[in-house]
Amino acid sequence: MDIEILYEDKYLIACIKPSGVISEDGGLPDMLSKQLNVKRIFCVHRLDKDVGGVMIYAKDGKTAALLSEAISAHRAKKEYLLICQGAPQENAGTLFDLLYHDKQKNKTYVVKKERKGVKDAALDYEVLAKNAESSVSLVKAALKNGRSHQIRVQFASRKMPLAGDGKYGSGIKQPKIALWSYRYAFLHPVTGEEISITKTPPMENLWVAFEEEIGRLTM
Repeated sequence: MDIEILYEDKYLIACIKPSGVISEDGGLPDMLSKQLNVKRIFCVHRLDKDVGGVMIYAKDGKTAALLSEAISAHRAKKEYLLICQGAPQENAGTLFDLLYHDKQKNKTYVVKKERKGVKDAALDYEVLAKNAESSVSLVKAALKNGRSHQIRVQFASRKMPLAGDGKYGSGIKQPKIALWSYRYAFLHPVTGEEISITKTPPMENLWVAFEEEIGRLTM
């Protein structure tokens, strides 16, 4: 399987991670290394195995360190598209939670008190469209910090699980979770150029119900 390349220079690469492929070593980095015939690809951020979309990788350790630093300092903007059951009460807002990730169960929980292993989580969201027939909504979310399964659990804990996400209570069965890494914007760590990589999800499953609204995002 050839990986779709969206941007490439001698320092870094932006590509599409297919759903079902691991984003870390042993998965997509190894596939890219073989496809591009380079010795090593460095992972600087992760994406859930069952989620697809835009990812950024470095071609050398120095660039990887600079990108990781920018991500940790929140100088990189990550935006996602999702389809959830129901809809938030407000058309735009911010979700705040304390999250605990159980590594053995590979599941994240919203908790009420801080303790060891608990991390704060926040994201901004905007409702782009609602589909009354399917009782679902198309939402854009921007992470303020990246936690394991963050978007999935923050919406599910408010009784708005993502379509196809049975792990977090979705009653809609489809082959893939309706969550897509849509946009990644950052300053190039070497050249200082403003980079914005955008890719909309493939028109399959419930995404088709919002094809018109998603098409407007590329105009």
